[in-house]
Amino acid sequence: MEQSKMKAAVYMGRKDVRIKEMEIPELGDRDVLIKNIYSSICGTDVAVYTHGPHTGHKVDVGGEFGHETISVVAAAGRKVKDFKPGQRVYPYPYYAKGDTKRAGTLGGFSEYIHIPNARKGHSLYEVDERISDRAGCLIEPFTVGCRAARQGRPRPGEKAVVFGCGTIGIAAAIALKYFGVESVMICDLSDFRLDIAGKMGFQVCNTAREDFTAKAEAYFGRAESLNGPVPDVDLFIDAAGAESVLNLFMESGKIGSRFVIVAVNNVRREIDLLHLTYAQKSIAGSGGYMPEDVRDVMEIMKSGRWDIESIITHEFGLDDITEAIETAADPQKALNVTVRFQNDR
Repeated sequence: MEQSKMKAAVYMGRKDVRIKEMEIPELGDRDVLIKNIYSSICGTDVAVYTHGPHTGHKVDVGGEFGHETISVVAAAGRKVKDFKPGQRVYPYPYYAKGDTKRAGTLGGFSEYIHIPNARKGHSLYEVDERISDRAGCLIEPFTVGCRAARQGRPRPGEKAVVFGCGTIGIAAAIALKYFGVESVMICDLSDFRLDIAGKMGFQVCNTAREDFTAKAEAYFGRAESLNGPVPDVDLFIDAAGAESVLNLFMESGKIGSRFVIVAVNNVRREIDLLHLTYAQKSIAGSGGYMPEDVRDVMEIMKSGRWDIESIITHEFGLDDITEAIETAADPQKALNVTVRFQNDR
């Protein structure tokens, strides 16, 4: 490579992101340099931009950030055998930088990312040609959604409700169908987002103006709970984080139903353990992802069964990163927002 400088979006604090010129890192013998093609904006990127440090991923003031990306190998160290220039790759955030604390700050909003001691199927995954560039930048959030679905122990023929129609909520709904769940409803407050989910084949409910119980009973049928008849839902996934979602599960979850929370929520809650015991209900957390989630998401994307690119509603260049993040912050007008990099591959 003749180029020695790159542009990078640097986080400077609340509502302050600046494009700076930085040195492209030099490579060691076993390192790989990747050039970003597309990067997606995560809800935690929006949170740390809107509210300041320590409100999303750990993003240091003065540092690069962004972690949902698809890239192409730009250069490889002389001892690297598994990667070559021009190869499309997905950098696995937990291991890409050799530091799990950097999972949210890979440099997805920089032109290049340095991958030390690159390992195939560990820090970098090859991306199948059947996965488009635009869909590829959604691999990371889709693995989060896939993990949430898996944590619910879904079984073929079951019925599920996902609360939250953002990227992770839709990803969880798709993963549930992939795992064999028969019927899936997505709930949200945004008609804009629900319209996209509806076009993907999901039953939807705007809980701001529709009666969830009535609509869910009409769609799923009825079952018994300790409190009487309720919608026949086996699995509830919370990708929204609203206090009302857990309350709804406690009040309207049938006997033996399960609840998974993937939304970032640090509020302390009281749980009626006796109710959980007698109703044989369960609550599980889901944070991050594992390698099997990457494999499943890639299979989902290769299948072509769902129009995954349709959830991308806006696309910006790197120089417009501030506008991109502010657009992503408005659920009534945007779903997934991506940053497009200039690439001559």
